[in-house]
Amino acid sequence: MAKTSTAKEKQTVTLLNKQVANWGVMYVKLHQFHWYLKGPSFFVLHVKFEELYKEADLYLDTIAERILGLQGSPLSTTKEFQTNSSIKEVSPERNAGQMVEELIQDFRTITKESKEAIETAENEGDPGTADMLTEICTNLEKHIWMLESYIND
Repeated sequence: MAKTSTAKEKQTVTLLNKQVANWGVMYVKLHQFHWYLKGPSFFVLHVKFEELYKEADLYLDTIAERILGLQGSPLSTTKEFQTNSSIKEVSPERNAGQMVEELIQDFRTITKESKEAIETAENEGDPGTADMLTEICTNLEKHIWMLESYIND
């Protein structure tokens, strides 16, 4: 009988856990920006940051549940998020423009890593994961465009 590949042996699960960590950190970072925002952009960005942290929560849950569906174990502690994330926490001492620029960079990082995970998922015969991540990347690319348009008036 041929040995089947388990989730723990698949690179896709490792890459998905990287995204769980990234979205866990993003969820907190977006709350921080939402809470500490000041200045003339407050009313516009306060609402936008809330929209984005709700989306981050959705992605965190969706990706973690996908890992479980693949018989893997999603990262689930803030310590694991910090250790495994490409996204770093920042001090709340930022103005609105710096917050937006930070988000653009973070979204670019997540998009780049997600596209690597899409390729791996496709190579491992996992179109469901590839489709899930493609949808996330599409949304992030739109956010990048919109945020860049906001700061480049």
